[in-house]
Amino acid sequence: MLTGRRYRLAPTPEQAEILEQWAGACRSVWNTGLYQRREYRRRGAWLNYVEQARQMADAKHEFLWLAEPPAVVLQQTLMDLDRACRDRGTWAVRWRGKSRWSPSMRMPARKGSLLVERLGHKVGRVKLPKLGWVRLRWSRPPGGMVRSMTVGFSGGRWWVSLLVDDGRSTPARHARPDAATGVDRGVVVAVATSAGQLADRAFITPGEERRILALQRRASRQERRRRAHAARTSERSKATRAALNRLWARVRDRRADFCHQLAHQLCRDNALVAVEALRIKNMTASAAGAIE
Repeated sequence: MLTGRRYRLAPTPEQAEILEQWAGACRSVWNTGLYQRREYRRRGAWLNYVEQARQMADAKHEFLWLAEPPAVVLQQTLMDLDRACRDRGTWAVRWRGKSRWSPSMRMPARKGSLLVERLGHKVGRVKLPKLGWVRLRWSRPPGGMVRSMTVGFSGGRWWVSLLVDDGRSTPARHARPDAATGVDRGVVVAVATSAGQLADRAFITPGEERRILALQRRASRQERRRRAHAARTSERSKATRAALNRLWARVRDRRADFCHQLAHQLCRDNALVAVEALRIKNMTASAAGAIE
């Protein structure tokens, strides 16, 4: 089976700068490719991945910064764009803004090459194309052959996600084929099952909540001053936004961990899991006065 392993990277300042340049190139390729596809659609034509990859290879002779990232990184970006346009439609695909997009780059792995190794109790390293070995926080072994890697940046941290083939096969029959459960999502309690289980946890601590509120007020004051003086965004304002992003990243990580563990438990114990189709945004929009 194919499974994912995610690790926190610890690149050197020079490596982090290179990764930022690669991410900027991927964003530029995505936006340029999307612009091309929309222009073709206006004329009633269609542009596919093969033609865009050929044009990108020719553009490297004129724009040398396109040759700095590994070729597979930009090719995978065009593949993702092609899949998104086919699945959702060219006009529904969004632009990747510098402030709205969390950088991510996918790289296929070479067979037989050593990509990940352990150096100490909590230290390891991963080998990235054109960049060499980058240190990471060792939390668990990959447990199989690495098929591809995705490097991304969120919450002020770089991370790498490995797609690993662990050598196991999916069971032909569930361990409990007659077990079934229904799942209802709520506002006061996150998840309630038909068996009476109530699953919930706190995703933010009181201290973090106070810190976020203080940073939001500071960011609001800084933005008002910037607009009043028609000035550019200051370094202090950027630092405030970065601190907010780091705190919200912790909340997102806890929420994702809760969802993954609960989903694993439900799938392990039940052959059928029924989830009601709810409009969560409508539910939470009027939940300000919910009684805890």
